[in-house]
Amino acid sequence: MSKADFIANVAKAGDMSNAEAKRVVELVFGEVEAGLKRSRKDGKYTIGTFGTFAISKRGARKGRNPRTGEEIKIKASKSLRFRPSSNLKGAAGC
Repeated sequence: MSKADFIANVAKAGDMSNAEAKRVVELVFGEVEAGLKRSRKDGKYTIGTFGTFAISKRGARKGRNPRTGEEIKIKASKSLRFRPSSNLKGAAGC
């Protein structure tokens, strides 16, 4: 689903114009982004019955180049993970 489709669905469900729905969607996405920025130290950002975003840290490690078999160093990295709440899992039928 594209962002435009999402905005159109919100507008239809909320009985509002596409411009109003776009503003609402942008506010929600902006707040999620701001919450993630605020929670960098904690590493967790929970949204009530929606789910939890967590920052996962992966240490540096050694790997192999599959073409040459040569050993290479892989840098440490961070990634964002999402764990849905039980309500969201239930809505998805999981």
